[in-house]
Amino acid sequence: MSNEAEKLFIDYLAENGLSMTPQRKVIVETFLETEGHFSAEELLGFVQQKLPEVGLATVYRTLKLLVDSGLADSLDFGCGVALYEHSYGHEHHDHLICIRCDKKIEVLDDVIERRQEELARKNGYTLTRHRMILFGLCPQCREQEE
Repeated sequence: MSNEAEKLFIDYLAENGLSMTPQRKVIVETFLETEGHFSAEELLGFVQQKLPEVGLATVYRTLKLLVDSGLADSLDFGCGVALYEHSYGHEHHDHLICIRCDKKIEVLDDVIERRQEELARKNGYTLTRHRMILFGLCPQCREQEE
């Protein structure tokens, strides 16, 4: 577990009267080692390779703590299952999602970011966070339709 992320999480737990249990430690370490977008069930599979007795409810509770502490983001890509990804130490990004094959592309675009800030200011808002998810067909799926 990265020292900064570990400290942030331990501090968050302490502020909320919680402690770092052995199960939480393995879940957090596994979460931080796993890149991309993954479900709680997928994370459970990775965790159980290290600590077989960990259950899904413990993974869900720890993921909520990770989200609340700012280490993780929970995303709804319209597939009926929450997916998680790192947020701490990762640049903000938006997503393109293929509606056929479920391919996910992370998009970093300064022009879009500036425009979102302008829209917020124009309407009297101060952005605290935002998420943009665009749905469509990826090039491979579009090719299959032709």
